[in-house]
Amino acid sequence: MTGDVERLNALTPEEAEASLLKCCGSAKWAARVAASRPFEDMHELLLTADHVWWALDSPDWLEAFAAHPKIGEKKAADSSASANWAAEEQRGATGASGDTLQELAQANHDYERRFGYIFIVCATGKSADEMLALLKERLHHEPDTELRIAAEEQRRITHLRLEKLLSP
Repeated sequence: MTGDVERLNALTPEEAEASLLKCCGSAKWAARVAASRPFEDMHELLLTADHVWWALDSPDWLEAFAAHPKIGEKKAADSSASANWAAEEQRGATGASGDTLQELAQANHDYERRFGYIFIVCATGKSADEMLALLKERLHHEPDTELRIAAEEQRRITHLRLEKLLSP
């Protein structure tokens, strides 16, 4: 076992769930992953996280999506790990022009009105313009297709956050 995963394995069920909720905002996902411990290594944790994620129903996915800030949105100061990670992940939107931020806000509004949830994208390494282009492109998807794409983006975000959670 690796030391990083050993820390997660050593937590109480409640502590493990709380830690995992920082990575993915679905309570059912966090509970099921926590109940699957102990993990041999990070690879096993990520496989389990994926298995649990894809076995969930869409309301659980929507719960996870709702835990995210909108792309480009400035939120009140929140010092939680997940808020700090979200800010870091969305760093590409930070230096965006006022026009781009306005376009992002309008496109976010259009997306939420069309699909009923916020736009989810694994923003790490993407500029505001790239995220805006993806948002506009995805506005044209059928709802079922878009839900699966958003779920895959959440899965990618969860992987990055699990790695951050367990990094020394």
